[in-house]
Amino acid sequence: MSKSNKLFKFFVALALGPACLALAVAGPPAGMRQIPPGEFQMGSVEEQAWPEERPAHKVRLSRAYLIDETEVTNAQFQRFAAATHYKTVAERPIRLDDILRQMPPGTPPPPKASLQPGSLVFDMPGGEVNLRDLSQWWHWTPGASWHAPEGPKSSLKGRSDHPVVHLAWEDALAFCQWAGKRLPTEAEWERAARGGVDGLPYVWGSEKPQDAKPRAGWFANLWQGVFPTRNLATDGYEKTAPVGRFKANPYGLYDMAGNVWEWTADWYDPHAYAARDGLQVVDPTGPVRPFGRDLRRVQRGGSFLCHDSYCSRYRPGARQGAAADSGTSHAGVRCAKSLASTTVSASKPSTN
Repeated sequence: MSKSNKLFKFFVALALGPACLALAVAGPPAGMRQIPPGEFQMGSVEEQAWPEERPAHKVRLSRAYLIDETEVTNAQFQRFAAATHYKTVAERPIRLDDILRQMPPGTPPPPKASLQPGSLVFDMPGGEVNLRDLSQWWHWTPGASWHAPEGPKSSLKGRSDHPVVHLAWEDALAFCQWAGKRLPTEAEWERAARGGVDGLPYVWGSEKPQDAKPRAGWFANLWQGVFPTRNLATDGYEKTAPVGRFKANPYGLYDMAGNVWEWTADWYDPHAYAARDGLQVVDPTGPVRPFGRDLRRVQRGGSFLCHDSYCSRYRPGARQGAAADSGTSHAGVRCAKSLASTTVSASKPSTN
């Protein structure tokens, strides 16, 4: 960078305030990228877009912010768990009263066998299945958690740099807060994923992913083959991949498509975008309350299970609501940070 460019950035940051000035001098914290303020098109116009992604609308983020370059890894979460003795939702005893409180009156209690701590694990079916029946490939697995992703007989051996999974929303929030960060809003996540470029259906451009295409240097860990019964793994990974293994987007962010779903701060409302149609939206933080009895939060980015024939939610405008109190073997997190809180005590444990 030339001396004149450095001086220009310095004086712009000085005008914007001390937090931006510190970033101009020292740069973002290790492992994070600064996303500039600005306007972008939020939502989707593509043919394969789901109803909750429409209508596409203009959103302006008035402040710059920071976001992690990668998804939170198993190694990072392990340091958090060791320092705080935190137990994720998947590791906690299940209380019958908590379950019945969420069910309609008169619902019979579930069998005792299902009241063991655990989480949902993807298990590839052995033959043709009804794609509307998710129970054909998602199975409640007692003992499954972030440190035992496939159940009690599994471990994190060889996966320290893979994204942590089986996080419920409160687990993701707890990690980000411990790290001196926060969950990104849905709008912040999408602006970061788009890399400053509007109008493209994918984080890598307009080219549709192809199962047979050589995957070297590709942008995402997705499903190749026939979902959910045949995984060709031509990208080199049948399940999660190490973070940062694929190309970064224009903002220097990795795995903004595929690998694992990422929790955001927002409540999920399938009709949220319709309420914004024709309005100027500035710094949206999502619905102020859950959608009826639907206690779901927004997840973004898709996962290693996404395929064009099934959901294609690896697009930057795609979104889904997930039960806030549950984790799965393809749900993780990426943290964000406001510029006003970039100064962290020297005694704060590192998460990188």
